[in-house]
Amino acid sequence: MPGRLAGKVAVVTGASRGLGQYCALAYAREGATVVVAARTEQASEKLPGTIFETAQLVESAGGRALPLVLQRRR
Repeated sequence: MPGRLAGKVAVVTGASRGLGQYCALAYAREGATVVVAARTEQASEKLPGTIFETAQLVESAGGRALPLVLQRRR
């Protein structure tokens, strides 16, 4: 059975960890293609998680993901 968001695209900012990652996975489970947007490309000791890890989790759950690197505004 297709999810409620089949054929839709969800853009989730801050999706490399925490609440953003949780939301990205929830949208994917409902059938949305998820744009996983955040600044974190590489994990660090202080802040684990990356957009690529979240994208892989989305795809492992059967969803489609597009990791998108955001930059700080100067």
